[in-house]
Amino acid sequence: MLSGIKVVEICGIGPGPFCAMHLADLGANVIAVEREAAVPIGTPQASGGRNVLNRGKRSIVADLKTEAGRETVRQLVEHADALIEGMRPGVMERLGLGPADLQAINPRLVYGRMTGWGQQGPMAQAAGHDNNYIALSGALFYNGAAGTPPSTGITQLGDIGGGALYLAVGLLAGILNARSTGKGTVVDASIVDGSAHMMQLMLSTKKRGLLVGERGKNVHDSSHFFATYRCADDHYVTLGSMEPQFYALLLDKLGLTGDPAFARQWDRTTWPEAHARLTAIFATRTRTQWCELFEGTDVCFGPVLSPAEAARHPHVAGRGVYFEADGELQVSPAPRFDGQLVRPRPAPTRGEHGESIAAALRQGDTAKAWHAA
Repeated sequence: MLSGIKVVEICGIGPGPFCAMHLADLGANVIAVEREAAVPIGTPQASGGRNVLNRGKRSIVADLKTEAGRETVRQLVEHADALIEGMRPGVMERLGLGPADLQAINPRLVYGRMTGWGQQGPMAQAAGHDNNYIALSGALFYNGAAGTPPSTGITQLGDIGGGALYLAVGLLAGILNARSTGKGTVVDASIVDGSAHMMQLMLSTKKRGLLVGERGKNVHDSSHFFATYRCADDHYVTLGSMEPQFYALLLDKLGLTGDPAFARQWDRTTWPEAHARLTAIFATRTRTQWCELFEGTDVCFGPVLSPAEAARHPHVAGRGVYFEADGELQVSPAPRFDGQLVRPRPAPTRGEHGESIAAALRQGDTAKAWHAA
């Protein structure tokens, strides 16, 4: 769907590479400008290793501390629609590769900046990680049960949800604007901003009584009908039986219709007892047995699966959500268009396309560099 969109990625760690991979998954032409020596944390250490986040991209190595490396970026930008970078604020400017520098070469360039704290603000220069950003934004506050520390959902909430996906939307909006106006823009994608924006749905439920304001007293973290339960085999299942018809079906399936402990669904004073009862009930059967009873019904039920287990689940496997390539479990591109499942191109080795891209640039044919094999 993004065929013809050209993106230069200044490789880093976390949400920037994920954003570039996501765009490549959707058909964009992405050239990853990788570091010459240092390898970002979490990526293959061997020089010939493949980083799965580079799937669908082409790779060239350039040392941005040298004029030759910086010139490579400048040449690539001439025909690019967008650039992605994840440096601390001011680093790209000091390299002579900031927005003003590159938009002077290509006025239509959409310059995407991925940071945790944003380009401005008292903490803009501070180091941080996903959990720090979502803690400050308010997005971490409601995660976890009362009386326990808020639990961080690895990287999904911050790096990916509040970071990479907001950057992707911003870049695409900027590209659409550039095509109609001829003018590029700078996209300041901050995980603090994005993860806070993701809270708007939850905040909108406050007037309906679903969000009280204190962790451990809301529907999602204290009710018995929207909860996670341990099974007899130490696996877990989830319930989301919020609507009255779904709640009634839950009680019917459990043989609890008419039980006074469950009669007043929205009476919060009854929730602790009802939760304790369901905790004991769910501990009597295995996860598989609960799946046999509930799965596919309108109870709003789901087993808690590991990624490997999820890949084998009939629904997930039937949709081809996961696949194996390069010896790794990977996830298929999303969303789908016209119902078609697309498999991404394999990840390149670091610098795999450097020779062909560099040859085109030496010939002064920057357009050809974008199509060099």
